[in-house]
Amino acid sequence: MLLILAAFMGLSALLIRSATHGNPQYPNYDLKTLVYYAAGFVVIVISTLVDYRLILKTWYVWYAVGIILLIAVYLFAPEINGAKGWFVLGKGFQFQPAEMMKIFLIVAIAALLGRRIGDPLRLRSDVMLVAVTVFIPFLLVMIQPDLGNAIIYIFIVLGMLWIGNIRYSYVMLGLGAIIGGLLLFGTLFNTYNAEIKTYMEEHDKGHWYQRINTFIHPEEASEDDSRQSKYAQIAIGSGGLAGDGYMEGDSKNRRFIPYTYSDSIFVVIAEEFGFQGAAVLLLLYFLFIYRMILIAYQCIDLRGSFIIIGIASMMVFQIFENIGMMIGIMPLTGITLPFISYGGTSLLLNMLSIGLIFSIKSHQEKYEMNT
Repeated sequence: MLLILAAFMGLSALLIRSATHGNPQYPNYDLKTLVYYAAGFVVIVISTLVDYRLILKTWYVWYAVGIILLIAVYLFAPEINGAKGWFVLGKGFQFQPAEMMKIFLIVAIAALLGRRIGDPLRLRSDVMLVAVTVFIPFLLVMIQPDLGNAIIYIFIVLGMLWIGNIRYSYVMLGLGAIIGGLLLFGTLFNTYNAEIKTYMEEHDKGHWYQRINTFIHPEEASEDDSRQSKYAQIAIGSGGLAGDGYMEGDSKNRRFIPYTYSDSIFVVIAEEFGFQGAAVLLLLYFLFIYRMILIAYQCIDLRGSFIIIGIASMMVFQIFENIGMMIGIMPLTGITLPFISYGGTSLLLNMLSIGLIFSIKSHQEKYEMNT
């Protein structure tokens, strides 16, 4: 996993350099990424040395801190790109509590599920308690608004409930509720499309309507609404099998794609390195997640397995959503590509999650040796 992280570091710096080359608005973002990675490896070492059981024992403290930060960022943080989700900590550094809440939420759910010691989950005292635990941060993140991270919370809890030995009857009930909710949403959205558009625009949420409408009715979307998705697909397709070459991407396509150094960085690798480069990146992700699953499978403490599966669920969905929105099979959200996109908070918290996995691995081995 450390070797793959080193590969991610080199690839991220190269892609960010290409995406920001010649743009004075983003100075030295590639070098800043290397600095963030260096800090991230320090975070991994420190978090590996800390026994994860100490964190589990105080899960309610971390969860409360996360909720307080989410409330504070909504009340006191400045609005950036139409959302109030970042604290500005000095020049050039922003802190996003919604990212930190992912780790706190995973630890909280692992502690709650661990009480059953592998027994089937009960609906009221287990499943409903977990649902309430995730609903509170979900609601706070939705009102920022940050649809991407809110959806990640849902996929984290779904993955952890599944590995937590949830009954199949509850799964079918949940699937029925989700499918029914999506059908109801689609019906209401189509029936009251004009009213929804007017309401969202009056409350400064017009970009939400545009993203949803572009995904559901791509043929009706205006040029401005569909421009990012359209040109992202053109840029990805233009890379072909082997790509156009490093730093040789077509700027005619990229100039219509915002945040190519962050949310849209997959466009850069697909355009410059083609299908082969994108496939190598996906292979690295596969090996990375596969190693996580192996560590989870070897855990003596089920709570350690729950934490690892929560982290794996988080990363799998982020990878799928980020790439999916670039190729037109998922709606556009502000989800970054793990370990590749530019962003200090996102990268450091991803490194923290890996350090937590290493802590579980190392302290499991110590426990096994002592017994």
